Amino acid sequence: MAGSPREEYKAGKALRKRVKRSAHAEWEPLAHRRDPTAVIFAQDESRLRDLVPIRHERMAAGPFPFLRGAAAVMAGDLATTPSTGLTVQACGDAHLMNFGFYASPERILVFDVNDFDETLPGPWEWDVKRLVASFAVAARDQGFGDGVARDVARRAATSYRERMLDLAGRTNLDVYYTMTTAEDVYARITRKGARRRARKLIDHTRGRDNLQAVEKLTRRDGDALRIVDQPPLLEHTGAFEAADIVDRSLDEYARSLRDDAGFLLREYRYMDAARKVVGVGSVGTRCFVVVLQGRDARDPLVLQLKEAGRSVLEPYLSPSAYRNQGRRVVAGQRLLQSVSDVFLGWSADGPHDYYWRQLRDMKGSVDITDMNEYGLGLYARLCGGTLAVAHANTGPRIRIAGYLGRSDAFDQAVADFAMAYADQNDRDHAAFKAAVRPT
Repeated sequence: MAGSPREEYKAGKALRKRVKRSAHAEWEPLAHRRDPTAVIFAQDESRLRDLVPIRHERMAAGPFPFLRGAAAVMAGDLATTPSTGLTVQACGDAHLMNFGFYASPERILVFDVNDFDETLPGPWEWDVKRLVASFAVAARDQGFGDGVARDVARRAATSYRERMLDLAGRTNLDVYYTMTTAEDVYARITRKGARRRARKLIDHTRGRDNLQAVEKLTRRDGDALRIVDQPPLLEHTGAFEAADIVDRSLDEYARSLRDDAGFLLREYRYMDAARKVVGVGSVGTRCFVVVLQGRDARDPLVLQLKEAGRSVLEPYLSPSAYRNQGRRVVAGQRLLQSVSDVFLGWSADGPHDYYWRQLRDMKGSVDITDMNEYGLGLYARLCGGTLAVAHANTGPRIRIAGYLGRSDAFDQAVADFAMAYADQNDRDHAAFKAAVRPT
């Protein structure tokens, strides 16, 4: 049983004797480090073969897209780095593009972590290091120099530490109810140009709902809605009959929902489904768009059904407590997010596990290609603080705060790690690009 807040903080502080905060700067690949390209190719074996070239093309496009798709590579690397032994519900893939806006059940636009394919209980440091490394890699990929890259990485770490210290002083319920709304984000921006772009993004995101998805993805066929093929990224395919998978899975999915959401789902009827290509690292996994219809074509519900495999963290940690990997993803998402989609659920179809969610429910992400140094630094602080809230809800926040402390020792160390790992990622990307280049 945990001690008093003072005792917990002292216990976290005492961990510095075992793992110095400066030790987190360390990155040196082991002599027996597995070849990163081989790791990625091994993942391809379980993917849809006709989509693998798309995955390779997207990952080869640059160092940051490669980092996004190489979560399995970095998981193996992080497992060799120092750790305090304090466990949280780790996101498992906490790079900067896996944060964004979405609507709460109360229709409030919030900002939070938004990707949980790799979630599993694990060291809090692993998420932080993947996040700061992603900022260093992305900054360099966007043409910023090493000085800016290191600075934005440090800002993410500083924000994580400061937010964790703040949360350590709050009650459990205060932490549980903590959320960041779109208006909170807007209020932090001081420069006029950045405020203008942020307002445009927020307003645009609020319009990305089921009706907008239907307008973009479907056509009317009498009184029914049908998905319009946009091959190879969205298409009805004979290789995997989406309609058959949905038909076999829909009842199980409905049972995984809360009673009220399950009742609501049954008020809709199935219209159409098609295979969809998503993300970078996820390309090749089985993913479908499902269109349901309520009272008429003006009452749509558009869902995404996505395959869930074992977390890339699992080879280095304990297996998931859940047999169904879709349930693992859903459980982790509910733990880590301040609020979650009411239609978040899971099912299975033969050997494949799936999780379900709404395709577009005011979902939106920041475009880092449009950011200057100020914007990237602000976004780094936003993501670092957001990750701290997620971890504070699922782990020993006071001990973590005690370990981190009030100095910037940890921040500076992981910023150094971020730069060293960015160099490693450059080397890995170059080797991967050479391996997949057409001859």
